[in-house]
Amino acid sequence: MTETSRRITVRYGGASSGSGPLTLGQDNMIRCIRRDNPEQINKESVWPVPDDTTLPAALDALRALVERHESLRTAFPPGPGPGAFPDRQEVCPEGEFTVTTVEAGGLQAVELDRLADELGRIGVAVGFDLTVAPRLRFTLLTEADRVLRLIVVVCHAGADGAATALLIQDWLALAAGKELPPATARTPLQVAALEQSDQGRRKAAASLRHWEKLLATGPQAVFADSRITGPPGGVAAVVLRSRAAAEDLAAASRRTGASPSVVLLAAFAALVARCADQPALVISALSANRQRAVLADHVGTLAQDALLTLDADAADLDELIGRAKSASLAGYWNSTMDAAKVWQTIEDVAHLRGSRFARQVVVNDLSLTIPESMSDARPAPVADPELTWLPDQPIPVRIMFNILRISGSLEFALVTCPQVLDRAETAEFAHGLLAVLKAAAAGPLPLAGLPSLPALRPTVRSGDWHRIDGSWIDLDAVRALLAHALGGTAAARVELTDGRLVARLLTEDGTLTPLTAHRAVVAALPGRDTAMAPHHYVVHRAGPGAPPPWDALPVAAEGGGRAPEVAARLVRLT
Repeated sequence: MTETSRRITVRYGGASSGSGPLTLGQDNMIRCIRRDNPEQINKESVWPVPDDTTLPAALDALRALVERHESLRTAFPPGPGPGAFPDRQEVCPEGEFTVTTVEAGGLQAVELDRLADELGRIGVAVGFDLTVAPRLRFTLLTEADRVLRLIVVVCHAGADGAATALLIQDWLALAAGKELPPATARTPLQVAALEQSDQGRRKAAASLRHWEKLLATGPQAVFADSRITGPPGGVAAVVLRSRAAAEDLAAASRRTGASPSVVLLAAFAALVARCADQPALVISALSANRQRAVLADHVGTLAQDALLTLDADAADLDELIGRAKSASLAGYWNSTMDAAKVWQTIEDVAHLRGSRFARQVVVNDLSLTIPESMSDARPAPVADPELTWLPDQPIPVRIMFNILRISGSLEFALVTCPQVLDRAETAEFAHGLLAVLKAAAAGPLPLAGLPSLPALRPTVRSGDWHRIDGSWIDLDAVRALLAHALGGTAAARVELTDGRLVARLLTEDGTLTPLTAHRAVVAALPGRDTAMAPHHYVVHRAGPGAPPPWDALPVAAEGGGRAPEVAARLVRLT
């Protein structure tokens, strides 16, 4: 922060208060907040400022914004016991917040934008205290009494992307001196009551069954590459803007009768499948659950993933677009559920299948959550297409496709893990997506004729690779997994028999069993995308001294190692 910054305290008094259970979206985001780093969860953006907005007018508008929306005045007190998870939401009738002002007089527009982006990156890395409101932090760039820029950091437990777009619209009206009609959208307390109803519980149960089925039958790993040596670290991010691609997208949408978002999903999936040499894709879709009209104008967080499975082994892109439409509808409809039960399901399925689901391929359609006023305020692209690299980000994904704008100019951010695509390959992937859209605008594109760019060639794998249970698995990685999980307690030998992984374990102390071995191996799975736990364990007992050959060792115990109570917890696995 510069020496010319100061902090102004603003008091607010809302017209409502109350308390009640958490919404499913709040519960989900609080779990993410408690688990992940702030910069992975908080969202920052630079909101447009009406011309000639004064500092007093801006402060009044921000106060009115907080007073208007209960979600911004909501606190999440901890549950009973030290460190307990919050079990309710409380709407504060009054309180205060701090606005930071930074004197930026004399800076040119480009310098202002650069400073605003820098302050946003600093602010987004600072976590929110869930026990106090509000759920936003504000920084104003000023010149004397005039406001030039507004930087806002949003706590994801208070507002998701769509809600933030609604807040920006309200801010613009309030800052311009307009009077807004009373808010009529359902509040978080009302949403929680709806979710606790019989109808809401049935919907959540159906969503959980959808997740169970896809987790139990879909591929757990999409990308399996010899370059993958551990969990994703810093990922590269590039933003692409193209007016010509927007025209191609619109033409492809008109020709196929599918929405632009579905066309983009299918094009992206086609390229991912080619890169991964894996036609069966499992995709996490964010911003997925505002499909109900009654919640379209809800200011709060509905953020929960949709889980999609998509078979990309189609004759042409038109066929894949049809499949993408069906998969997205099913996934979006089943994206409202109890987050704790979903995470338990992920763990249970990992125990039973021996492979653990992770967000490898992610789609995030933000095109309806970013107001056109924000996009139009940006300088026009200097080239078509224009690629802009962003600082590396700590996002735990292999590839992520953020759709930012589809009208007038196609804008998207492609985030990639260097263990899958390096920077040059990422740029080629982005250009390949434009080539697919251009071809799709003219007619059906045979998937065998996808662009032959280096980044889009199937992965070349070195090692002992096999397709097992729908995923590419490296037996060398399985051996390393067993060695890490079991340490010095047992020697191990891995065999592939009739499509099943069999681990032969040698122990001297006699305490190792298939169940204890499997639990240890599954616990070591996170971050090891190219490995999986064996399907069957054979435990051999050896005395002191050099052991005889494996086939001559007596068998002390054998079995799958799966605990019966885990299977009993799942509603169905079909």
